[in-house]
Amino acid sequence: MKTVGHLIGRALKAYGVPYITGLPGHGNWNLLDAFNDSGSDIPVVQTMHEQAAVHVADAHYRVTGHPIAASTSIGPGAANTIMALANAYCDSTSLLLITGASSTHMRGHGVMQELDRENMPDFTKVTEHVTKRNFDMITADSAPFILHRAFNAMMTGRPGPVHVNIPLDIQSAETDIDVQDLSMRLPTGRQRADSVAVEQAVQLLLKAERPCIVAGGGAITSNASVALKRLVERLGIPVVFTWNGKGALPEDHPMNAGTVGWPGSLTGNTLANEADVIVSLGCKFTDWSASSWRKGVSFSIPHSKLIHVDIDPREIGKNYPVEVGIVGDISLVLEDIDAGISDNQARGAYKRRAAQHERLVKLWGDWDRLMEPRRSYEKIPTTMLTTLRELRQVLPRNGIVTVGSGHPQSSTKQDFPIYEPRTHITPGSYSPMGFALPAAIAAKLAKPETPVVCIIGDGDFMMCMQELATCVAYSIPVVFLVLNNSGFISIRDGQDALMGRNIISEFSRAGNEPYSVQFPALAKSFGLDFATQVQRVDEIGSTIQAALDSGGPALVEVPITRDVSIAAANVVGWWDFPPVPTAPQAVLDDYAAGIVAEQHQGRQTSSVKVVKAEGAVG
Repeated sequence: MKTVGHLIGRALKAYGVPYITGLPGHGNWNLLDAFNDSGSDIPVVQTMHEQAAVHVADAHYRVTGHPIAASTSIGPGAANTIMALANAYCDSTSLLLITGASSTHMRGHGVMQELDRENMPDFTKVTEHVTKRNFDMITADSAPFILHRAFNAMMTGRPGPVHVNIPLDIQSAETDIDVQDLSMRLPTGRQRADSVAVEQAVQLLLKAERPCIVAGGGAITSNASVALKRLVERLGIPVVFTWNGKGALPEDHPMNAGTVGWPGSLTGNTLANEADVIVSLGCKFTDWSASSWRKGVSFSIPHSKLIHVDIDPREIGKNYPVEVGIVGDISLVLEDIDAGISDNQARGAYKRRAAQHERLVKLWGDWDRLMEPRRSYEKIPTTMLTTLRELRQVLPRNGIVTVGSGHPQSSTKQDFPIYEPRTHITPGSYSPMGFALPAAIAAKLAKPETPVVCIIGDGDFMMCMQELATCVAYSIPVVFLVLNNSGFISIRDGQDALMGRNIISEFSRAGNEPYSVQFPALAKSFGLDFATQVQRVDEIGSTIQAALDSGGPALVEVPITRDVSIAAANVVGWWDFPPVPTAPQAVLDDYAAGIVAEQHQGRQTSSVKVVKAEGAVG
């Protein structure tokens, strides 16, 4: 006989989980106690906040493609995980959250930290909408079944987080049913697409003169990079990227066309908008990836014909009508399309796209000239793109960056080249602050020999800075690159552009003097030996290199200008943000024009005047 806690430890080890992360509390200490014993002794990484624990588990999956587990107590500890669960759910990443719950015989009686007003328990109803599956373990004998069902859900189909709620008495209850062999509880192989749909896609691609591939997060999840590279090289198809698609194709590849959407790049938006055939690989066409579906900015579907590939049939045709909808594993779909094209057909298709390839080269030249002032700003405070240029020069190609939301996220998306899959870790859909720092911890734990740099703004950093203690406690050598502009400046810039004024988005003392935490001193108080603020632009690269070489957790602060004209990404594309009545007239006029040009609702846009690909800058 073994307790449920022992069985969970044994199962996690058998299912390939290298460690569990979380915080202790009276609601899960029976579970955690079992991890002290031989056979169920799985390492536990203690974080300082429950949200961070789930972010660590989320990022581990993004880096490795395999889920791990997080555990928290009942009540407030469990509730602190919701935002992080929502982030994983929106970005389709897998993790297992195990929370404690009141004992089965105490349910509904209003025990400390229990939600019980409508249901017994209520907390599973809270997590129901931010998880792929949700289990309430009410008997010890059900534990092996629930565990293999949880891993089946995480490791098949569209990934997502899973929650298992375990009452205190069940955690210590005994069962004689052992851990199940996971290989016998999972399907064999991956999902292949319908052959008729694949052949239809082949015919469209062979006839296309200006095709474009959109690589979304699903292209990374399905490990499709090798198949993607082969297909684009054979057929000469340019590739654009969403937030989570960066790295699907090396960004120094000739067929790289840059990022798409708001904020994207003029190169990516122009190539995607001009395409006669678009192949979407695991892309949801969110508002930021599709410039709020305004025709002529990032996409024009129709007139472009869409081949939509996704593992989840619910995404097919959701925002744009499809010419061919293909449900299947993206890597296998690309392999099947490639196999259906002869060498002679491929050579002919490649030659037909010579004009498009020449246009791509010209667009890159135009874009580079436009971006140069942001990339080569020699003053302090400097720009984010100048800082990222210096980082890219010292970080090896396989180096991992985790990126926070706001201007650092947009700047990295737009102008920091990524060369390998699973090396750009960012919350692309839910986009919370507080993700990047714990994500960097996960990346370094998963890839201890790979350099990891956390690119994060000062506001974002203060959402999760307590996890510096985790880095020091476990000697995790992550470099934290703090881009300090003293505020939530991406919000301020949006307020100024759309409303003509701003509120509570700058960190200031009385009299409007910018206010900032002394980040190096703060880091040193946590125990970081290397923590410094750069004083000159020519120090940035060497300081980051010294931080990487320090062998421990390190912090490099770079002061960033608040000058909206150069500070961060060049915001091209369009975003549907309803303006206030007192907004500048140009904003009101552009919004009125943008609304009638949006294609996602099926509105006829054939008579709409199409804006240039750069759209309206917000």
